[in-house]
Amino acid sequence: MKALLSIPVFRRFTGAWTIGNLADSALFLTLSIWVKDISGSSGAAGMVFLALGLPIVLSPLTGALADRYPRRRLLILANTVAAGCALLLLLVTEPGDLWLIYAVAFCYGLLGILNGAAQSGLVRDMLTDEHLDSANGLLSTIDQGLRIFTPLLGAALYTLWGGGALAVGVAAALLLTAVLLLTVSVQESAPEPASERGGFLQENSAGFRHLGTIPLLWRMVVVTAIALGVIGLFNSALFELIEKGLGREPGFFGVLMSLQGAGSILGGLTAAMLMRRVGPGRAVGLGLAMIALASFAPAASLIPALVSPELLLALVLPSLFLAGVGVPWIFVSLVTTRQRLTPARLQGRAAAATNLVLNVPQLVSIAAGALLVGMMDYRWLMLGAAVVISACALSMLHGEREPQQETPAPATDLTQRN
Repeated sequence: MKALLSIPVFRRFTGAWTIGNLADSALFLTLSIWVKDISGSSGAAGMVFLALGLPIVLSPLTGALADRYPRRRLLILANTVAAGCALLLLLVTEPGDLWLIYAVAFCYGLLGILNGAAQSGLVRDMLTDEHLDSANGLLSTIDQGLRIFTPLLGAALYTLWGGGALAVGVAAALLLTAVLLLTVSVQESAPEPASERGGFLQENSAGFRHLGTIPLLWRMVVVTAIALGVIGLFNSALFELIEKGLGREPGFFGVLMSLQGAGSILGGLTAAMLMRRVGPGRAVGLGLAMIALASFAPAASLIPALVSPELLLALVLPSLFLAGVGVPWIFVSLVTTRQRLTPARLQGRAAAATNLVLNVPQLVSIAAGALLVGMMDYRWLMLGAAVVISACALSMLHGEREPQQETPAPATDLTQRN
């Protein structure tokens, strides 16, 4: 980590990225609170998360943009436009303006996906392979650390001074991010020549086809996607656990999320070391095993001797902390492997393809969880999720230790396929 932070360009990038992430974390949760206040409807508040998540279907297009144009400039442009979107929230004054909040959320989500695709390639250009795992671990640690307190900061701005203060604060942070990115000088890899891109469909599907050509990377993506397809059940089941299993108020959800966030900080700090010791595939397997433990814990109250809320709490708290540790192990390993095994000209599309494959199952499972939790005992729901995630973990832990790096397939081979 010390060697990584001695690289000036990465230090500047990390500073800019941290400020932008602070703005993101402050805005996301507070928008739903704002909608709830204006409309009085929990369903309307939940639609904010749908608006933020829907742009994932456009990720192949944003990935192609990130591979066509200079990525640093795209990041500067995206943060500047996002600041303008945030300022549009100053126009929200009554229930009839809710559409504007949803529109801002959608645009913000879309720009965030573009940021992610461009950032992947930019980090790959500024660092050597030996530093990528530590870099992704550090960025994950910062991200998780900010998620612990920045939602409270956003909520405080909104509560004390209203939505206008939130809009101005977020816009200012995003503009500062854009200014700091101007100081990040990176020798970027050349974009793919127009003659090699092929048609629209060929260009935008290149990221998916690339993932399928590297067995280790494809297995990591598919297995993680299957796990995320049941992890989304947690969103609804946790509230049932808090009320019926632990006998607590809904506000206790914040305590559990803070505990998980603390675990994720530890996970981010240790992810690079774990990857180097066991290989990226097994690191993903160990991360999934941690999450499986957190799924089994709530189901423990199916055993009569463990129905006591106190005993259940003693199981749930450490298991959620361990789940928090496991999340960065999974994503740092996956992202680092993708960056190492992907040609520079495909970094944006490979990142966008990965995000689409991972996020769609999770969005579906969140919706399914909201439906199923009203139809069946949440403990059986969590037990089913635990079994699926355990199978995913075992599939990644099985087999020989993988090499740290393989030779990426040439981009020209991929773009010329039918």
